[in-house]
Amino acid sequence: MIADTVNPVLRTAPAAPAEAAAYFRASLVFHADVSDVAAALAAGGDPGFVVLDSRSTEAWEQGHVPGAVHLPTALVAEQAGQLLDRSVPVVTYCWGLGCNGATRAALALAELGYQVKEMLGGFEYWVREGFEFETWQGRERRAPDPLTAPAAGDDCGC
Repeated sequence: MIADTVNPVLRTAPAAPAEAAAYFRASLVFHADVSDVAAALAAGGDPGFVVLDSRSTEAWEQGHVPGAVHLPTALVAEQAGQLLDRSVPVVTYCWGLGCNGATRAALALAELGYQVKEMLGGFEYWVREGFEFETWQGRERRAPDPLTAPAAGDDCGC
């Protein structure tokens, strides 16, 4: 018996290779992942960008990326000029994949003339991948989640 159904993956054909390359290149222009941000910050010296936590004060106090600037999304238009240098690229983050606060903060910053990227995975994946974070009590680190980071070693190979 021959199946009458179309493969759901190929129901819509993949893009032509040149179109796919342009799309994925553009994605890298707009996004950074937590591992790359962590590696750049850990390398020491000036990473060439500033990390911006766009969550509420309550969320910031629960934990944040060490060295990040705190600027809630709703206050970006009003306060970015006081906290950020337009000549330094900004990497925004919020809670995680289910939150678009970092996207909205990135949009507001871009409209104000800042170069900006969004950190994929946000604070959730920062913690899940085992990177150190700060709270009002000091620095903490959790064991990496083996579903998001290698159990042994720091390099996922990607």
